[in-house]
Amino acid sequence: MIGRNPRLTLLRVLIWGAACFFIFRIALVRVQVSGISMLPTYADHSKNWINRFAFLWHEPRRGDVVAISFNRAADPGFRLEPPHVMLVKRIIGLPGETVAFAGGRVLINGAVLPEPYEKLPCHWNRPPVTLAADEYFIVGDNRSMPESDHYFGVCKRYQIVGKVLL
Repeated sequence: MIGRNPRLTLLRVLIWGAACFFIFRIALVRVQVSGISMLPTYADHSKNWINRFAFLWHEPRRGDVVAISFNRAADPGFRLEPPHVMLVKRIIGLPGETVAFAGGRVLINGAVLPEPYEKLPCHWNRPPVTLAADEYFIVGDNRSMPESDHYFGVCKRYQIVGKVLL
């Protein structure tokens, strides 16, 4: 079980242990979806992994499904402990854009946003919102829910914990 060289075996165990600690305690965070706001993409009670390093080399993009933390104070920097309360939402608006809903369609700077992931009918109407340089517009995929039952809107860049792995 230990092999011919116990020191080499111990070194391998330590390396594997450190790699597993890094991956499952720092790089990835496990979340459980609670609610139906992301149907049909993510079902209620489904479990997913969040990649906390997904946006190190590029900023979040339109269509990315991300985890949003509202426990973070004004940009506290990277934390080792995972946030306890997160929302799983899709980014539809990028910094500097104007986002509105008209007849259930999303308008970005006045143009209709094609959304192949949205499968359920939507009847929302919302006035335009212009995003600042560090803001994103997030919303769930299940827009058949009434607006009052659905959390969506503007979030700051520092609130984005990472990208959901499919």
